[in-house]
Amino acid sequence: MGLLNFRKKDAPEAAGTNPELEAFLDGYSIEVMPRTAEKVEDFTALLPKGTRVYIAHIEGTPIEDMVRTAKRLADDGYPVMPHFPARIIKDEATLKNWIAMYRGEAGVDQALLLAGGVDQPHGDYHSSMQLLESGAFGDFKRLHVAGHPEGNKDIDPSGGTANVDDALQWKQRFSETTDAQMALATQFAFEAGPIIDWAESLKEAGITIPIHIGIAGPAKLQTMIKFAIACGVGPSLRVLQRRAKDVTKLLLPFEPTEVLTDLAAHKAANPDSNIERVHFFPLGGIKTNANWAIEHGGASAVPLNLDT
Repeated sequence: MGLLNFRKKDAPEAAGTNPELEAFLDGYSIEVMPRTAEKVEDFTALLPKGTRVYIAHIEGTPIEDMVRTAKRLADDGYPVMPHFPARIIKDEATLKNWIAMYRGEAGVDQALLLAGGVDQPHGDYHSSMQLLESGAFGDFKRLHVAGHPEGNKDIDPSGGTANVDDALQWKQRFSETTDAQMALATQFAFEAGPIIDWAESLKEAGITIPIHIGIAGPAKLQTMIKFAIACGVGPSLRVLQRRAKDVTKLLLPFEPTEVLTDLAAHKAANPDSNIERVHFFPLGGIKTNANWAIEHGGASAVPLNLDT
């Protein structure tokens, strides 16, 4: 990701754009579900050229709906990265069928491999490492796996990060044996400090896989708190809790401006940081998230249909 402030010719410039934030937003990705994608009339009016769009795999949603969403986005010119949650994949035949559908109908060659949020596996797989070992993704160009800046109690139920750390070391070794590009796509957090400390600790531990930092897009504070608790967000939840003490702000959108400005400043000052890009969880809606990026991202967020 380039940090120099190159501006596309004739691109509209947002007043007061922060050059560091503009650079940090370059190449951001965003997550959609079939039902949220249906609310968007035209992705090219919202997302920049080349935006990677993750397709969240929601249990109970037919795979056909997710493939149809992937095809629509691919037809618009966007690279698509579907989720493959190990614990809800019944068996090898199911895994290969999903891959064949995504590849055959939407040209997919990227995937986010996850353990998945269910307690008990539905079939033969329980971890993203098993999916990586399966060989089913051998001809994919890019494979992302999960990162947890504030730990994960599902993986380390007694606290700490021992199991998460062991898994990251395994994935680091795997990254050194595959031709696919890899990255850690993280759970969202609300404070830059813990994210930066975590990223630095990985670097010290020899983890060189690039990090795509999960950030919650603008949403009402109540919505944000609900999702944060459900997703197991850790200490940075205090940012929302402090704001919630002011009842006048409960119905106002909470925006990621502060955390992203701080992360952008860190990246500008430390260009060798393994923090590489931003990945948005559009908790307040895809349009709301994209419009925030357009407002703050300058040339990095110009929608495809305006990019000349």
